[in-house]
Amino acid sequence: MKLTYDPRYNVAYLRLHEKVAQVDTIRVNAELNVDVAPDGTVYGIELLNANEQLRAEDDGKFVVVNEAAGQWSGIPLMGKESGVAVVREKPDKPYGQ
Repeated sequence: MKLTYDPRYNVAYLRLHEKVAQVDTIRVNAELNVDVAPDGTVYGIELLNANEQLRAEDDGKFVVVNEAAGQWSGIPLMGKESGVAVVREKPDKPYGQ
């Protein structure tokens, strides 16, 4: 899995699989497209107007949560701290609550 962001076009793409087959792009709404193969495999999710969508929650961080271990890590997507991972262990409450 890979998340890319292009600030020139304000577009983010979450690649779930390498495209090894022809995909159809389904336009969900004006800011969201999903690439799907004929067998139903989702290859990626494209966010248009990405700044607004990525910064809307979690202080502009890409957050990965391991609920079983009670850990989460946040990677700033934009700004001075971009590229620095922050790991949190055993939060006082589950992430998002």
